Amino acid sequence: MSQWKQIQQLEIKYLEQVDYLYDDNFPMDIRQVLANWIESQDWDTAANYESMATVLLSNLLSQLERHCSQELNFLQRHNLKIINQQLQGKYKDNPQLMAGVISTCLREERRIISTASMQEQGNFSQGPLEKSMQNSEVMERQKNMDNRVAVIRSSVQMMDQAVKYLEDMQDDFDFRFKTLQSRDPVERNTKVMEQEVIQLQEMLNRLDFKRKEILSKMRDMIKEIELLMGSQLNPELMDWRRRQQIACIGGPLLTSLDQLQSWFTLMAQSLFQIKRQLDKLGELILKVTYESDPIPLQKPQMEEQVKFLIYHLIKSSLVVEKQPCMPTHPQKPLIIKTGVQFSTKVRLLVKLPEVDYQLKMKTTFDKDLPAGRVNRQFFILTNNMKVMDFEESSNGCLTVDFRHLQLKEKKVINGTKGNEGLLSVTEELHTLSFEANFSIQGISIDLETCSLPLVVISNVSQLPGGWASVMWYNLLTNEPRNMGFFGSPPRASWNQLSEALGWQFCTFTGRGLNKEQLNMLGEKLFGQQVSHSDCQVSWSKFCKENILGKPFSFWMWLDSILELIKKHLLPIWNDNYIMGFVSKETERALLKDKEPGTFLLRFSESHLGGITFTWVEHNDNGEAKFISVEPYTKNRLSALPFADIIRNYKVMVDGVVPENPLKFLYPDIPKDEAFGRHYNSQQSKVFPYIPSMLVPMSTLDSALPICSSPEPPMTPGMFDMLNQQLRPFEIETAHIVFDYDINYTGSGDLGVALKDPCDLDQVITPDVQRMFLPLESHESGVID
Repeated sequence: MSQWKQIQQLEIKYLEQVDYLYDDNFPMDIRQVLANWIESQDWDTAANYESMATVLLSNLLSQLERHCSQELNFLQRHNLKIINQQLQGKYKDNPQLMAGVISTCLREERRIISTASMQEQGNFSQGPLEKSMQNSEVMERQKNMDNRVAVIRSSVQMMDQAVKYLEDMQDDFDFRFKTLQSRDPVERNTKVMEQEVIQLQEMLNRLDFKRKEILSKMRDMIKEIELLMGSQLNPELMDWRRRQQIACIGGPLLTSLDQLQSWFTLMAQSLFQIKRQLDKLGELILKVTYESDPIPLQKPQMEEQVKFLIYHLIKSSLVVEKQPCMPTHPQKPLIIKTGVQFSTKVRLLVKLPEVDYQLKMKTTFDKDLPAGRVNRQFFILTNNMKVMDFEESSNGCLTVDFRHLQLKEKKVINGTKGNEGLLSVTEELHTLSFEANFSIQGISIDLETCSLPLVVISNVSQLPGGWASVMWYNLLTNEPRNMGFFGSPPRASWNQLSEALGWQFCTFTGRGLNKEQLNMLGEKLFGQQVSHSDCQVSWSKFCKENILGKPFSFWMWLDSILELIKKHLLPIWNDNYIMGFVSKETERALLKDKEPGTFLLRFSESHLGGITFTWVEHNDNGEAKFISVEPYTKNRLSALPFADIIRNYKVMVDGVVPENPLKFLYPDIPKDEAFGRHYNSQQSKVFPYIPSMLVPMSTLDSALPICSSPEPPMTPGMFDMLNQQLRPFEIETAHIVFDYDINYTGSGDLGVALKDPCDLDQVITPDVQRMFLPLESHESGVID
């Protein structure tokens, strides 16, 4: 079933979350009519490669045009044509932006589907961070913000009318006053003249009252804007930054930047409008002023307040919209490898048409970093300055997109690099700063912002450790620039960490972890406990210390599983057929009462990136026996898909014709029903040979006890050794399967040196025959 069809079957509360994802940047109409095509494209990669994004944009528009020509509904055809034109206008100059938007929508859809599925099964509960971002208080706060901004904007616009009315009053007073002054001195003592003077005084009193009233309302508006900026606008910006941190490590991104931009822009427009109104009052007093005139007394202070608010509003409106990220690892931002290009994007939230000139943005690496803070120093190898442009797809705001930045390490001569030894390479934090300067209406503004802390690596093997650092930092602090964080890293509660681990699986594999799977991971860290809610994990235990009795840390083990799923097990994992994280005790408890041949799939606890299956058999007295095969790792799964391994797996006992012991996937799903659609039906067709296949096989000696440990009867070690000794064509010619019985206690010596190419008779010695089985043969006796 397609992802979009799954979405349409969700409950209303989930559909509302989906509705939030789609707007003018990517209308839901397109998602509906091109659902299958959209899901079949690699938008993640396209978001980081311009050439690929350009091709996909062209193909999307072609698909849309084709659908329009076939659409019978006139209104729908009309809407799709308009959407087609809008997409061309928005993305023709930046197709990567479109790919990024679609990639985000698809990712969030998968998250919603996964959440709904696990909640339906009762195996899911939202973590504290995700709850805090979805509660009703957030929505109410944003509605309140909308209302307050609308009230301020309306009040400021009404003030324009009040100032115009004041100007008319003053013009009327000025005309009468000058008319009275121009009268003949003889007429000044008449009763008519006295009456006109009285009327003129009343007009001046009303003028004075109106001036005081306008100034009072302006003062109230300025206070309201200042209060709104301090109590809601700045907290909303901080909240968005926090959400961005969470999104960077795989969490949900539930707030659009467009909403913030609207608030910032409306506040700036209101402040500039008040500034113009104050300037107008300054012009009025040049024509008419008097003793105790309130404008000269109050206007200077109010002007300073307005300029102060404008300065800080615009200064705080510069944000890093897209954190630094390498195109090779789009789902792992904030990790930069030296010599590899990365991109980042900065956006000014205040939309100001007046700033229509070249605003140059400069980026600097590790600006003002205290000496000795890091071991290594870097500089930007490529051009670090670029002009900000108006971007139509962001409602006309100013943005700058650095797409081709690259770092190089500075060579240190005659001395050490810094405080070497204090922190590992992946614990050193760096930052990318952005700065520009411009003036508007006489106000000079220094713009500056910086990225979230970065990890710089020089080898791809450091990527897992770097990602662990990025996760730990952004999970546990909202400080934008705590560069000494790993000098004394805080502990994480299990509630926090388990939520983040669930995000990793949801982001990288499309399906999160349920309660049982998270409980097993908790046991891996803390041992068996009634509840892990009160447990805390140290940074060292998570990522630096090896698991007891193992040569790797908890995170290295988990990260290798993520890679295994992503590259070799994704369809089966998303079908929910891999139980994955289950202890040996639980495994046996689940299988012991099941039909013989019932098996389950779980990840190895003793191998990095390994998956195994365990099945149950019953002896004559009904006692359950559990048999586990040695874990399959990426090397073996690269040669043979896991679904085909399950389909073709054989066990041979005492030379008897082998059979597949795997019958039912736990709890009782027939094997072919579960994995049938993932089988590889293609067979080799090389004339004049008959078709053949590679069959995974284990041999068991009935005189020996069944292996009850998770370590299987077959080891890929023998496979690896032979694979190194034999050339590929020799392995294909022999059509042999390299599975070895670990319980076999005899000699493992093959009896022949395999360093050089040899004949088949030399390889198939009596000792080797215990492990290899020819699949088919011609009448001539040649093994095929």
